[in-house]
Amino acid sequence: MSTSGDVPEDPTAALFRSFATIIFSEVGDKTFLIAAILAMRHPRLLVFAGAFGSLFVMSLLSAAMGHILPSLIPKAWTQLAAGILFLVFGCKMLMEGRAMTNSSTKIDEEMREAEEEIENDEAGVEKLSGHSIPLEQIEEGQVPPSASHAGKPANKSSLVEGTRNFCNLLLGPVFVQTFVLTFLGEWGDRSQIATIALGATHSVYLVTLGTIIGHTACTTLAVLGGRYVSTKISVKHVTLGGAILFLIFGVVYLYESFAASADELPIPVASDSITGI
Repeated sequence: MSTSGDVPEDPTAALFRSFATIIFSEVGDKTFLIAAILAMRHPRLLVFAGAFGSLFVMSLLSAAMGHILPSLIPKAWTQLAAGILFLVFGCKMLMEGRAMTNSSTKIDEEMREAEEEIENDEAGVEKLSGHSIPLEQIEEGQVPPSASHAGKPANKSSLVEGTRNFCNLLLGPVFVQTFVLTFLGEWGDRSQIATIALGATHSVYLVTLGTIIGHTACTTLAVLGGRYVSTKISVKHVTLGGAILFLIFGVVYLYESFAASADELPIPVASDSITGI
């Protein structure tokens, strides 16, 4: 079975594929707009730190998950799966791009979804904070009826509230809110799945570096002027460009998979009937 160490890997290709995948997947995405909206309400440096920290952790996890796959299944199969995955994403993005008639409509929808997630998160924090018991009442042994009848269902809310309050105290509420919203928005997203596929076919270090550079560029753009940029760029053109790029990556991975499978096949050598050589 061929391994990644049989043929020297071109680091430039791995870095470019990782970087380009993130750029075309994230610009104008919901998490991009979440960072842009939060940057208009809070200090930009804190928003950047929270979003970048979340995406940094996500990049490490996704690349590591992809790195584990070749140890479970042959590398040729992982390349085949990556090729099919990129082709599916490319076709899906191509259909989405062709269906777009007005790019501002798509941006407005993503903007509304991002604002709703921020408002829901803030409302959830206020709701959790509203059930907290004042320290004076705890010292005097007085427990509100709502808390005494809450039972076990309140334990989960108390755990979430306590964890978040601790993180807010340690890192700040703006950082925690940005980190949580970005992480939840990215989990299961197209860019995460693509990163897993890249990690399965390339060096985990190169994929991690490429995705982190891509996330850094997108987060910086979102924090500095995400709302303005989102109104000026054409989401349709970005989507179509990403679709073409994903389709090209899919064809390349399929070719590499078939080439690796062909190298593994034994090649019969005809022997001389007289000499036996």
